[in-house]
Amino acid sequence: MSGRANETVTLEEAQPAPRARTASAHTRGAGEPLRIVTYNIHGAVGTDGKRSAARIAEVIAALNADVVALQEVPLGGAASIDVLRELQDLTGMHAVPGPTLDGPDRRFGNAVLTNLPVRAVRTLDLSFGSREARGALDVDIDTGNGLMRIVATHLGLSARERRAQVRLLLEAFDTPDLPVILLGDLNEWFVWGWPLRALLTRFGRVAAPRTFPSRFPAFALDRVWVHPAARLVDIQVDRSQPARVASDHLPLVARVLR
Repeated sequence: MSGRANETVTLEEAQPAPRARTASAHTRGAGEPLRIVTYNIHGAVGTDGKRSAARIAEVIAALNADVVALQEVPLGGAASIDVLRELQDLTGMHAVPGPTLDGPDRRFGNAVLTNLPVRAVRTLDLSFGSREARGALDVDIDTGNGLMRIVATHLGLSARERRAQVRLLLEAFDTPDLPVILLGDLNEWFVWGWPLRALLTRFGRVAAPRTFPSRFPAFALDRVWVHPAARLVDIQVDRSQPARVASDHLPLVARVLR
């Protein structure tokens, strides 16, 4: 396992979110549950092979979300496009990048979009040996009823890798200080594998609709876990036609009490 996974996370103060052009900032009542989404956007390349940030933005806008955790996001660089900047411009939501690849030519990884004020941002390196760089983006969101931690991640493809990554996540975020939402593409299809059993022990059993592949979903790769569990209202998957085309994953939507 890479030693970088044990480094102290970096902390930076973030600015409050700008006024969004999506509906949620204007219609969500103070007592209504938040809408929290996880969405692997596959670099904004759809199932038709075409790249379109506009289609991803259309799907996000239709979900009326307060927070969107994104995976497989091109974040710019001298030789790469910046899809996150496009999504920020198209949705009006505040964008927080969480690169796992961070070179001069290409930046790529996780991100969070939100209509709510962002109070702090941290990152955790989950890279494992020589495998593809992985990480978690840990964002403190002001819900209007206190802070909530949003931990957005994308785990690796090997079982050993995922076991190590889940251990690190549970160690880093096992804290009673704030409510925690752990969400993202876990790449875990073994229902009785150690990573899922460990998460079930910590967070309790939650709904896991199938999200991949988007045209004919067969695997529940994308997950949302909430602690305390009583804050979770429900979890649903967006099976709309635009979502089936915009990416190879479907978005997962959780309603969470503030």
